[in-house]
Amino acid sequence: MTDSDKRQSPRRARWLAGLAAGALMLPMGAEAETLQGALAKAYENNPTLTAARAGQRANDENVPIEKSFGLPEIGTQASYEENLIIPGNNFSSPARSITMGGRLSVPIYQGGAVRNAVRAAQHRVEAGQANLRATEASVFSQVVGAYMDVIRDQAIVQLNQKNVAVLRTNLQATSDRFEIGDLTRTDVAQSEARLALAEGDLRTAEANLIASREAYIRLVGEAPVDLEAPPALPNLPATAEEAVAIALDSNPDIEAANEQVNASRADIGTAKSTRAPKVSAILSGGYNNFLGSLNSGVPGVSVTQETSSAAAGVEVSLPIFTGGRRSAQVRQAQSRNSQAIEQYVEVERGVIAQTRGAYAAWQANERIIAATRQAVSANALSLEGVRAENSVGTRSILDILNAEQEYLNTQVQLVSAQRNSYVAAFSLLAAMGKAEARDLGIEGGALYDPEVNYRRVKGQLWDWADDPKPQQVATGTRAVPAADAAVPEGPPAPAPQ
Repeated sequence: MTDSDKRQSPRRARWLAGLAAGALMLPMGAEAETLQGALAKAYENNPTLTAARAGQRANDENVPIEKSFGLPEIGTQASYEENLIIPGNNFSSPARSITMGGRLSVPIYQGGAVRNAVRAAQHRVEAGQANLRATEASVFSQVVGAYMDVIRDQAIVQLNQKNVAVLRTNLQATSDRFEIGDLTRTDVAQSEARLALAEGDLRTAEANLIASREAYIRLVGEAPVDLEAPPALPNLPATAEEAVAIALDSNPDIEAANEQVNASRADIGTAKSTRAPKVSAILSGGYNNFLGSLNSGVPGVSVTQETSSAAAGVEVSLPIFTGGRRSAQVRQAQSRNSQAIEQYVEVERGVIAQTRGAYAAWQANERIIAATRQAVSANALSLEGVRAENSVGTRSILDILNAEQEYLNTQVQLVSAQRNSYVAAFSLLAAMGKAEARDLGIEGGALYDPEVNYRRVKGQLWDWADDPKPQQVATGTRAVPAADAAVPEGPPAPAPQ
């Protein structure tokens, strides 16, 4: 076990313990989808992630490509020629010939071009690996958001269904009391209007639930079925300052920006090398065969039909004047390095703002949850009291309808605040660089390690070492049935832990 694995073990243990705690809230025998299960499916099948991994593998190849410019190069050529028309005064011209040759070129000195180009490619590989981590965290954040959206919208549909049922009962009771002269036609109309609005709200909630389920299918690749309450998130910071300190040390976007600075700095060395001399050792050879068609032009005198040659030497090239192109390339590389430095500052600013904003949103929603819970309790008591007072004639039907609406509104606000708090907390972990597969203990097989492919290809010298034909990795969703607004019977799903 590596040091990194040892550091991650307590975090994974807490995450899995939270999952187990969430599972205890379900009825025995229920088969529910967990948040970790949804994340594992997205980790394996999400096309954004699988495409990013393929892009990183392509990025890895820049290292052996740049290395190849500093290695020996062997080439050969062959040709066959048939002289269709031979000049009349040239009696020794061959009618046909075969020519073959070979050349070996060994770079000896290239002014540091290869060394700096390889260094830049290596830094860009590391930047790509950091960007892959950022993509992973981004996809996970979207999955968490979609997961919580489904739970929230399902709860809102259930609350609106209950509200419609209550209002229908109220309308029936109001109509009955109108028939016996206890209430007026106005009371009945108010009940009918409020029921119609509630049915409209229910249709809107059902549409939102369908949209959330389709977003879940797009990200995870499967339909959401009986989503379990999510577990407590591990390692949430105590203060915004602590969160920012962790983010500056672990956020993959900052790491990628830093590697881009290093790569652009190496590019300056590559540009400067264009003004240096290039030295290569050369070995070449050739073979000609005129296939018996070469003659001396003198009867009875034969000539050799085959010739061969070989040469070895050193080739030196030194650019003297290129119209300012070399210095322009250096200045261009320097400016791009300056651009990368400023972009690093921009990324750092963005990470700080994102971390602080996510922390503030998380804390605000935690307070909203506490306040809204009190409001739900208070509105429940208020509704009960208004109904009791209506029975003795001190409250109108409109008072009951208003109390029921206020009770529904606070329940919806509570569900929404619980969703917003959890998503904000996960976004905070993502900004801190702590919302990746290695942090969340994703199960289902070995985690994807981009370093494995890099180690495989960085020293590859064989020109025929192709990979297998590319195949689709991400799963399609054509066979997944369209989402509907059906919700299980019973109370809304339990809140996040």
